[in-house]
Amino acid sequence: MIETNVSRHHDTFLQVIQSYYQLTKPRIIPLLLITTAGSMWIAAKGQVDPFLLLVTLMGGTLAAASAQTINCIYDRDIDYDMERTRHRPMPSGRVQPRDALIFAIALAVASFTLLTVFANLLAALLAFSGIVFYVLVYTHWLKRHSTQNIVIGGAAGAIPALVGWAAVTDTLSWAAWLIFAIVFLWTPPHFWALALMIRDDYAKVGIPMLPVVAGDKATVRQIWYYTVVTVTATVLLFYPLHASGVVYAFVALTLGGVFVHKAWRLLQNPEDRTVARELFLYSISYMMLLCLAMVVDSLPITHSLVSAVVNQFS
Repeated sequence: MIETNVSRHHDTFLQVIQSYYQLTKPRIIPLLLITTAGSMWIAAKGQVDPFLLLVTLMGGTLAAASAQTINCIYDRDIDYDMERTRHRPMPSGRVQPRDALIFAIALAVASFTLLTVFANLLAALLAFSGIVFYVLVYTHWLKRHSTQNIVIGGAAGAIPALVGWAAVTDTLSWAAWLIFAIVFLWTPPHFWALALMIRDDYAKVGIPMLPVVAGDKATVRQIWYYTVVTVTATVLLFYPLHASGVVYAFVALTLGGVFVHKAWRLLQNPEDRTVARELFLYSISYMMLLCLAMVVDSLPITHSLVSAVVNQFS
């Protein structure tokens, strides 16, 4: 067992808390929450109930933390084999699988309860479906067996947008599904750029990420295609759905232009890890700023300012 090679000792209660906190992969969660918030603001036409926002984000955090914890349990063998992940709580032996599973179940129950009581059952069911999809479809089925792992698995990361919309309206509209699609389409170029950088780690443990199986050139072609489609999809919120206005459209086109340019640079330099890193880092900023534009565009004050400008020049 890998636990015999490492220390299980915690010196303080704070270190125990830190280990369980690390199980949730907290750096991933904020990006999921900002897509939730962007969707909520559009659904609420810029007037989100602060309490509902807090509850929904808390429920989403707990659901994501549960999914990531189960992922850590399942992947502890390959995490031990990769140098960059060997010191995580599971492969290092600081947290045992049974304890981690109890923690994950408690997080999932807390998420479902919170969303059901203070939002609605649809939002709770969607959040729970995200856990199930991430664990069973992505982690168990796809990650170790298919080059399409991150494509299909990206649906789990897009579900928070549906949760946010459902929390506000207790239903799902075409706009909600479009935001879901935007996040879904954005995930492959975002994650494949990272996979290019750490391809050797994936190859070492036999994970069939696209760069490992198909090579750099095929991967960057796919990154290019998905980037173009993603940017095109973002504009559909403005037209024909009219779910967002001109402020969002301007920001989406500006951010999208930079995204496409960086993907094009990578297409011309498939083996340049510096360019891949630039694209990966920008893709994070891209999604965060795009969702921020959704929020700003939906605010009543933004509508008033746009109307004033239009009247000024009409």
